[in-house]
Amino acid sequence: MKLKEILLIVSLLTGSSLIAGQAESEKLISVAKQEAGEMAPKQLKEMLDAEKKVIVMDVREENQRAEGEIYASNMLAITRGNLEFEVLNKIKDKNALIVTYCRGGSRGALAAQTLKKLGYVNATNLKGGLKGWAQEGYPIETGLGVTLLTKEQ
Repeated sequence: MKLKEILLIVSLLTGSSLIAGQAESEKLISVAKQEAGEMAPKQLKEMLDAEKKVIVMDVREENQRAEGEIYASNMLAITRGNLEFEVLNKIKDKNALIVTYCRGGSRGALAAQTLKKLGYVNATNLKGGLKGWAQEGYPIETGLGVTLLTKEQ
């Protein structure tokens, strides 16, 4: 076989295994969303405006928090990788309403599913994550203050 043919075969095999891995990840995320449920950004905004009792949990990595965060009086930041190790010491009430979020909704869904498995009966995920929140026109707290995204006309 020529080197080009070998490289082509290797790249096809690698690409197909990446696609298969992506499909498996998407399936896990889909199951997590079904098990934990998702809250629409509008519903969370209404709850926050009405000062309802809700814990808003940011599960992004620390460096991603520079993108901004959802301001809530009861906000908690625990990375997805540390969730199982920290949450039981930080949230004692297993009946608390907890809404997880990440950048786009996938890790938030996995985090909410994990919270459910740990016994937090009212854990759910913010649909669309921080992106979904911002796309609805809701404010994001940044180091520069409160920011709103606007759509170009």
